[in-house]
Amino acid sequence: MAKPSREAISMASTSPSSLSLPKVPMELHVSNRQKLLKSLRQHLSNSSRPHHGFVLLQGGEEQTRYCTDHIELFRQESYFAYLFGVREPGFYGAIDIATGKSILFAPRLPADYAVWLGEIKPVSYFQERYMVSMVYYTDKIVQLLVDQYKGSGKPLLFLLHGLNTDSNNFSKPAEFEGIEKFERDLTTLHPVLTECRVCKSDMELALIQFANNISSEAHVEVMRKTKAGMKEYQLESMFLHHTYMYGGCRHCSYTCICATGENSAVLHYGHAAAPNDRILEDGDMALLDMGAEYSFYGSDITCTFPVNGKFTSDQSLIYNAVLDAHNAVIAAMKPGVSWVDMHKLAEKIILESLEKGNILVGNLDDMMVERVGAVFMPHGLGHLLGIDTHDPGGYPKGIERPKEPGLKSLRTARQLLEGIVITVEPGCYFIDALLVPAMESANTSKFFNREIVDKFKNFGGVRIESDVLVTANGSKNMTKVPRETWEIEAVMAGGPWPLNKASG
Repeated sequence: MAKPSREAISMASTSPSSLSLPKVPMELHVSNRQKLLKSLRQHLSNSSRPHHGFVLLQGGEEQTRYCTDHIELFRQESYFAYLFGVREPGFYGAIDIATGKSILFAPRLPADYAVWLGEIKPVSYFQERYMVSMVYYTDKIVQLLVDQYKGSGKPLLFLLHGLNTDSNNFSKPAEFEGIEKFERDLTTLHPVLTECRVCKSDMELALIQFANNISSEAHVEVMRKTKAGMKEYQLESMFLHHTYMYGGCRHCSYTCICATGENSAVLHYGHAAAPNDRILEDGDMALLDMGAEYSFYGSDITCTFPVNGKFTSDQSLIYNAVLDAHNAVIAAMKPGVSWVDMHKLAEKIILESLEKGNILVGNLDDMMVERVGAVFMPHGLGHLLGIDTHDPGGYPKGIERPKEPGLKSLRTARQLLEGIVITVEPGCYFIDALLVPAMESANTSKFFNREIVDKFKNFGGVRIESDVLVTANGSKNMTKVPRETWEIEAVMAGGPWPLNKASG
């Protein structure tokens, strides 16, 4: 084995990261397939149906930029990634329900692939790498599945088709030449497989924890280096560099939100029409919502802090309102707790703080009835997290989406289960599009101290977001960043993080 270069040794010894990359065990995806097989067989038994047929998923395809030959960086379709862990495009995957055997179908690549894109791997490579029972080429799907089928009549395929309740898009069922030779079930698989993704295994949690660790570390690096006069995109760049350089995270979980000043009241700032390009000013708050993805599994973290490293009294008021809500929710979380109740708890604590700060006046219970909390926190409290930032499973059959302002934005209304990872992300924002109608409404105008509200007109907003695991008896915060105002000020002044490093 070649020795590492002097430059590599030097870089490692001066690295601002204390983390080492975790091994990604392919057993994780074997375990996910076994979990699906057990759940699907149970579902079929409950429906008095035989354990025959195949789960068949089609992996993602490479996409070009419009009509050009520029190929966008490929990222695997999430359900396929969950079951098979395959990083390459153009694959299909099957699971034989009768035998439990797993089968991958690889694309048959042209000879000139070896010239332009590298070695053409034999099917044995994929069988070993992805720990499946068999691998064939995609042009053998029909022949292989017909030969393997032990039931009567046409072979049965369980295809993935169902609604994503976050996007309102439908998952795409597998398509291939010769599919008419099979019976197709388009309703059974999606809810069963989606529910499998809701509660995470220990192996999944290890990857989510690493994504949190490297992202937390990157957030702290950005916090330390933020100065007035910089551009928002420089904060994004520092985050992306750290998570890729020291965490091997080529993908982000989502587009980075680097919002300063009044931009921090724009909930999904950072898109193409608002591309993190404002100059940071002394006195601004910076709201940075950024999370890295490691081996498909993601993180989603928001830190809010003053650009100059010192909280004003107004900034402290709003920040601590949100922090108190964040901490109260995490303290109350455990299996069986209603997520709708957690959202209401966060709202109530924020409203209490705004009333103490004279921004609001009147009876707190009346404010809750009139949904004043939704004026300041129009988004939901949090969402399931895993292979997708907004992991599916928020609204399984039988759970209805609330209809009231604020609550209707919740990405799940279910009760918490052990093994769920969910974001806790309360916020408080001063958004004219919501404040003006609320202050003009006959039902809610009486709650607002207009003079004080006007003082916060260009404040923007605060969001504090952590990724939290529901445990058997409570919860565990997987995110490791400064949260208290004094911690943030100490770190921005050059102090150590974690704080216990100070005694080392």
